Amino acid sequence: MLDSNTIRAMAAAARRVGARLALLAGFVCAGGAFAQSPPSFWDPALHLEKPEIAGLRAIRFLTADDYPPLQFTRADGSLAGFNVEIARAICDELHIGCTIQARRWDTLVDSLESGAGDAMVASLAVTPALRERIDFTQPYYLTPARFAVRKDAPPLEISPPALAGRKIGVIAGSAHEAYLATYFAQATRVAAPGFAELREALARGSVDAVFADGLTLAVWLAGESSADCCAFRGGPYLESRFFGEGVGVAVRKDDDNLRRALDWALARIAARGTYGEIYRKYFPVGFY
Repeated sequence: MLDSNTIRAMAAAARRVGARLALLAGFVCAGGAFAQSPPSFWDPALHLEKPEIAGLRAIRFLTADDYPPLQFTRADGSLAGFNVEIARAICDELHIGCTIQARRWDTLVDSLESGAGDAMVASLAVTPALRERIDFTQPYYLTPARFAVRKDAPPLEISPPALAGRKIGVIAGSAHEAYLATYFAQATRVAAPGFAELREALARGSVDAVFADGLTLAVWLAGESSADCCAFRGGPYLESRFFGEGVGVAVRKDDDNLRRALDWALARIAARGTYGEIYRKYFPVGFY
């Protein structure tokens, strides 16, 4: 007989695999136009049972406020951002109260564990080390890697043979550099100390392409500072060994009832189209 920990681990693995399959299936069906469509991590054929939440009167969400457009403070002091609206949509779906409190990023996990909040929605990536301390819902977004090129550059196929000898900008020491070294070994890697230097190299044309975090690139491509110079090409790249398991809502260890309620609500807001509306609002250039 399987013990409870083994069953939970198998279920978590199934959720992670299912999320990636749903995402990739959506990308293929969209004919590669996924950048303009919201991702889908929930199988529409899977009908989750609504969990018993009679004893749940409100959810106290914890977040940070220094990572736009995910979570930030407006000029009037109110919280806004993709994660903040996802939290509010969850509470609306569950028909319960909702509070969202911003804390310093480096205190969030300790605050959750100590009971200062019930759940955390702050773009905290799921890792094996964190799973030892806290639990997570199914990921509600992944962090794919993407190539970006100048719009006025000659057509460039994104494949290992086509990029052989091409100068590809990448952040030094990053998972993206490691991925290029493994799968695009014949490309010439041009290491930059940070994202600012990376995007400047692409904008001025000193590299043929850059390879970096898709979300960060999407925010830059949609903003004024890019001057509409560049666009995604190829991808997305989702290998969890390099780019992680994605981002889920965090809850305290073994708070299974709340985790199930959050998973149910996330699936419901996706099915209703609410998730897509929020995604398009904050990511007019989609990062998949």
